[in-house]
Formats: sequence, C-alpha cells, structure tokens
Amino acid sequence: MTISVLHIRAKCIGCNACVEADRGRWRISRKDGKSILIGGHGKKGISRAVIHGEEHALVLKVAATCPARIIKTGIRI
Repeated sequence: MTISVLHIRAKCIGCNACVEADRGRWRISRKDGKSILIGGHGKKGISRAVIHGEEHALVLKVAATCPARIIKTGIRI
C-alpha cells in the first residue's frame, strides 16, 4: 500500500511541526522559512509525494500535527 501526500506550501506558516514529527521527509527552507516536502514534486506552491507503507503512520502523524492543515494524505493501493 502506498500513501499520497499533498503539501500546500504556499499556505505554510513555518511552525516546524512537520519537521519535528518527521525529519527524514520534511525540512524548513532557509530562504523563506516554510516547510519543504523532501522527495515531493509539483508547482505553484503545491507538491506531492508517494510514501510507501513503512512510513504510513508517520505521514498521518505529520498531517495531524500541522496547525495550518496544509498537509493532506490519501491512501492508494
């Protein structure tokens, strides 16, 4: 099973909650202080990534901890 992650970076408030929950998949940009989805691809402030089963629980935790609610998840089989 895989999970798709959608990150609406344009609305990020730079709180660092995603990085604290999962340092392997998220980081904060030194340029503008907003989060970056490592391995994500996209344009116009929205990036997507496909996460494999091993990271499933972690991805859900990250989405739940985001106070701006800009991280969305969806299950793909």
